[in-house]
Amino acid sequence: MVENLQKNLDEAAGRHGVPGAAIAVWAGGRLVEAATGVVNRNTGVETTPDSIFQVGSTTKVWTAALIMQLVEEGRVELDRPVRDYLPEFAVADGSERVITVRHLLTHTGGFVGDLFEDTGRGDDCLGRYVEYLHGAGHVHAPGALFSYCNSGFCVLGALVARVRGTTWEQAMRERLMDPLGVTHSALFGEEAVLFRTAAGHVGPEGTVHPTWQMPRSNAPAGSTMCLAPRELVRFGRMFLAGGLAEDGTRLLSEESVAAMRTPQVDVPGVSGLLANRWGLGFELFDWGGEVFGHDGGTVGQSTFWRVVPGSDFAVAMSVNGDGFFGLFVDVVLPMIREATGLAVPDFPVPAQAPQAVDPTPYTGGYSEPELSYEVAAADGGLEITVIPGEFMTEAGGRRTSARYVHHDGHSFITAESANGRHETVTFIVEDGRAAYLHNGRALPRA
Repeated sequence: MVENLQKNLDEAAGRHGVPGAAIAVWAGGRLVEAATGVVNRNTGVETTPDSIFQVGSTTKVWTAALIMQLVEEGRVELDRPVRDYLPEFAVADGSERVITVRHLLTHTGGFVGDLFEDTGRGDDCLGRYVEYLHGAGHVHAPGALFSYCNSGFCVLGALVARVRGTTWEQAMRERLMDPLGVTHSALFGEEAVLFRTAAGHVGPEGTVHPTWQMPRSNAPAGSTMCLAPRELVRFGRMFLAGGLAEDGTRLLSEESVAAMRTPQVDVPGVSGLLANRWGLGFELFDWGGEVFGHDGGTVGQSTFWRVVPGSDFAVAMSVNGDGFFGLFVDVVLPMIREATGLAVPDFPVPAQAPQAVDPTPYTGGYSEPELSYEVAAADGGLEITVIPGEFMTEAGGRRTSARYVHHDGHSFITAESANGRHETVTFIVEDGRAAYLHNGRALPRA
């Protein structure tokens, strides 16, 4: 599969209507790259292996590495309250007194995670964002549950900036990117214009999204970092080497690398291709051998990144529109299986004859500021309506409804696929009634 990477990528992109994509693979002691399509359908500029894409939440592992460097220096302790380092940090329910650095790294802080407030382009944007979080609502008790939390990583970025006495971006350059030898990257739009840069494409028509720059306030969580796929592979190889850059520079201790890859919290939901545990920043996958990485998405752009230590293997792929799932299934999955020998599972599918269930414990409304779900009974299963909030609507999100059937336990799966994939949700049931709908985020019953 690696030898036919360019051919496979071209063919799959054509099948799935992908505007453009680039992929980098470390296998057999060498780097293999391929690219297809265009970075922007409005300009027709060709995608090349050194094109940069917005890599979204893969940024979180970079931010986590900056935190671990501070831990190694004795300047931060994982199990001390965040307020010990960032006294102005607070949330609406007062739980900031007990929210630790580890809670934020593992998405268990318990406050609302999808708050994308734009606090400007100035160097004070993270400080202003932390002030904005004083109104962040309660989701669960700190440490009680995994719930994906972008806002927690913005706080970690503010912590890095405070302890280092600089900006998150400058710390990223000085402490990670430059020592690693990263060359194709951007943290600001004015840096991105120096490269062949991907634009996001949205909707089935693949229209170029008119807004490219996302809020700097969310940069440590994934709003601004742009990389060529080879740079994510380079970062992954640093973890394969126990914290060493290619030139031998030590960026993390072996102990820190091991800690980041050690399971910290289980993720509720259907097992399979999705992460079933989380480390300190890393998604961890149960694929019959150790696999870690992180996915990322911005408006109209998606990134996939996996590292397999037992096979000295790393892969990163970025796509600038719909069709990402098709490329993942057609190109990446077979390659991982062939290169590593791992029995990588397929995505879950509904049973031919799903078990009928009593919908009563699950029906009702579940919500967070940027997303709401309405759950009703439907034909022995559930009908679930997704209602995006203001930010997600502006990013192209639409109200949708789908029928879900029983999958396992308190998990349900769509009866019909969308773009070849069946979505799943899991309900967290307390005292016989669902308290949360979990889709990676815990949405409390409204």
